[in-house]
Amino acid sequence: MTTDLERFSINQMTVKQLSLPELVDSCLELGVPGVGLWREPVQAYGVEAAAKLVRDAGLTVTTLCRGGFLTVTDPGERAKALDDNRAAVDEAAVLGTDTLVLVSGGLPAGSKDLHGARERIADALAVLGPYAAERGVRLAIEPLHPMYAADRCVVSTLAQALDLAERFPADQVGVTVDTYHIWWDDNAPEQIARAGAGGRIHTFQLADWTTPLPEGVLNGRGQIGDGSIDMREWKRYVEAAGYTGAIEVELFNEELWTRDGREVLAETAERFMAHVIQ
Repeated sequence: MTTDLERFSINQMTVKQLSLPELVDSCLELGVPGVGLWREPVQAYGVEAAAKLVRDAGLTVTTLCRGGFLTVTDPGERAKALDDNRAAVDEAAVLGTDTLVLVSGGLPAGSKDLHGARERIADALAVLGPYAAERGVRLAIEPLHPMYAADRCVVSTLAQALDLAERFPADQVGVTVDTYHIWWDDNAPEQIARAGAGGRIHTFQLADWTTPLPEGVLNGRGQIGDGSIDMREWKRYVEAAGYTGAIEVELFNEELWTRDGREVLAETAERFMAHVIQ
């Protein structure tokens, strides 16, 4: 099973009901080689302790989620956001991952200026990109589905993400390719090729699209194979673009969170094999 799952990574949020030690033990038991970690549970456990736990288990930390939220206008809030992102970079370095995922942030209260918000992201990247590169960490801008543009992420397409990323060296800023957010976009395959040509696909994440969406929509990511997305097709796109790294499954799903976490992890690994690899 370990060989079959050699590119599989489980994002911590998929099984957030597991403590970090439980997650590590379950990964070892099931032959899962990679984990994508989230800052809040890692901070609660202790960053250094988490790094040691994962390192001693021989697991690879594929990403750290998340930095970002860089669209605020108040100078004091912007300074705090930059400081928090520097801390996220430092945490990623301690954990041994080279990729910090960025969710860029939505419109400030009362604003309708999408262009201005995106420019503030670029301004922040000019500060954070060199800081991250000095520590061996790459920033991966994640475009989110347009339904999140107002409140979570003004970057809605891979083209928009690449327009920002390409202002900076690829070892500083690239993109996250997440099926949940881009599967609807006819231009996304071309943009994946563009990202690959520039060495900017820093992580590849999977979640399925199921309907109806839950109230609030944030926790509507479907289990692999339950929805409308052809996972093998998107895997072909990223591989054709030169991506050979880990494939991380990141699910925000209330129903999955009510179940036994080890069972969910085992199911997710099985779905990965059935709908992505085989």
